[in-house]
Amino acid sequence: MGAKLGQAIGGRARGGDDLVESHEINVTPFIDVMLVLLIIFMVAAPLATVDLGVDLPASAVEPSPRPDKPVFVTVKPDLSVAVGEDVIARDVLTSTLDSATHGKKDERIYLRADKAVSYGDLMEVMNLLRNAGYLKIALVGLDGRS
Repeated sequence: MGAKLGQAIGGRARGGDDLVESHEINVTPFIDVMLVLLIIFMVAAPLATVDLGVDLPASAVEPSPRPDKPVFVTVKPDLSVAVGEDVIARDVLTSTLDSATHGKKDERIYLRADKAVSYGDLMEVMNLLRNAGYLKIALVGLDGRS
């Protein structure tokens, strides 16, 4: 506790002591501790991130050729699903894909979606494809190397 120096009435403080107790909190040591902790965390935070320097080898393999007639499944902004150019209901997706791939479950399905489609809705369509037995799914995007 802190003490205030000064004279009370009659030259003495209450209770006969020379010093009067102060009931105010001294926040200076608290601020000092907080500043030291801030400096410690500022120094330790960059050390906590792990940067692995990995030099990946270059690939000399040609990109795989695109099939003659790829099967595209498209998720539109209104969450409707299209196989090729035909909009279909989600419950007939399996039968439509079976007819488009001639029953070949190992054929690659190219899945594309509008930017407005949420990740959860895209995953729902991917789960429908997986449940139908189509495990080779390629996500289609625009080439950003302009």
